[in-house]
Amino acid sequence: MAMELSKAEKDGTYTIAVTGEIDLYSSPDLRSAITKAIPNASTALHIDLGGVEYMDSSGVATLVEGLRTSMERNVAFVLLAPSPPVLKVLQLSRLDTVFTIR
Repeated sequence: MAMELSKAEKDGTYTIAVTGEIDLYSSPDLRSAITKAIPNASTALHIDLGGVEYMDSSGVATLVEGLRTSMERNVAFVLLAPSPPVLKVLQLSRLDTVFTIR
């Protein structure tokens, strides 16, 4: 299943909802969306991962890069409702303690 992105902004919080698979081929699109969203998010950037069925290491790298860039701009970077497969990848890489997950 291809990755699909939807974006929304409300009161300084920018949300990117992701569905499908985040892999080597789709992660550049997510990276681009995050990079473009950070300047528009005055308080927080939420990445909704509830609809993600699969995520590989390139997806993890994209999220880490987004976290770093957000921190540089004092914008909260929050992962919303990661699906079980995504949460498992984050736990295996021990990044579940690095990211804010709601």
